[in-house]
Order: sequence, then structure tokens, then C-alpha cells
Amino acid sequence: MDLEELRKMEDQETPVMKTIKGAVTGLAAGTIWGTIVATWHDVPRVERRVALPGLVRTLKMMGNHGATFAAIGGVYIGVEQLVQNYRMKRDFVNGAVGGFVAGASILGYKGKSISTALSAGAALAFTSAVIDIGGQTTRVDTGKEYYPYTTKKRPNIAEFFLPLQMLNGLFNKIYGVPLGFLRR
Repeated sequence: MDLEELRKMEDQETPVMKTIKGAVTGLAAGTIWGTIVATWHDVPRVERRVALPGLVRTLKMMGNHGATFAAIGGVYIGVEQLVQNYRMKRDFVNGAVGGFVAGASILGYKGKSISTALSAGAALAFTSAVIDIGGQTTRVDTGKEYYPYTTKKRPNIAEFFLPLQMLNGLFNKIYGVPLGFLRR
């Protein structure tokens, strides 16, 4: 698919559906990231009234990261769609504004400082603008197709053993005994 076909497919979805997809994707990515982060921390000490403290802590971290990523994804896509519909343009500015609002609101709230909010908003806005200006892709199409399997025809097993059978027959004629590894 080329870029125009992708844009036509995107235009068929409503802004609300795109926002929901962004939030759900963020939830999935955040939950996976929370699981990874939880494995890096030491297991908490065992307490009397807490069953399976490692599992409880892991689930809390998964939920915390999942909710944060879902909020960032939902706010980013939602604001991007609002700006796009307001400006009636589809360019990198929409994503930059969405990234700034998502970073400043969600990560600024978690960081509880204005400098954190501005830094997070600027970082997400810059990242979104660079990706949008760069053609919205991280891969370069070289025109080659890669298959998970080989496309060359391999010889079947009978073709492989035919020379060995001929060698066995020749050895049997000369010495009167077949080769040991080809006995039936």
C-alpha cells in the first residue's frame, strides 16, 4: 500500500473511533511496558495480609503504566483530530499540537510541576513532528520481498539418497558386502 491508499483508509474512520483506537493501543502498549518494568524491580518483602506480593505489585505497575499510556494515546489522537477538523489541513502541526497537549496534560499531571509539563509536551510535540515530516514511516521500501521460507526448490529425499544407493551397489559388487550405513 502506498501513502495515498493509507490516507484514504484513515479518512473512512470517524475521529471518535480513531481516538478509541489510540487509547486501546496505548493501554496494550502500557500494560506490556508495565510488565517489563515490574520485572526489573526487586520483589517486595512478604507481608502478613498480602498474598503474592510480587504479583500484586506487578499488576499495579501494569495498570499504572497501561492507564498512563492509554490516556496519552487517547488525548494525543483526540486533540490531533480536533485540530485537523478545525484547521481543515492535514499536516505535521496537528500531531505536534496533539503531542504537546498529551505530554503537558498527562505527564505534567503525573510530574506535578509546570517545568515537567512543558518539557514532556515539547518532547512529544517534537517527536510527533519529526515522524510526520519524515513521511510517517520508520522503514525504507527497497522493493525486495522477504519470505519466512525459502523460494528455491530443494531436492527431495529420494534425489539425495540416489548417489548413496549407487555407491552402495558399486561397493557391494566390488567387495561383496554392502556399506554398513545403508543396510536394510
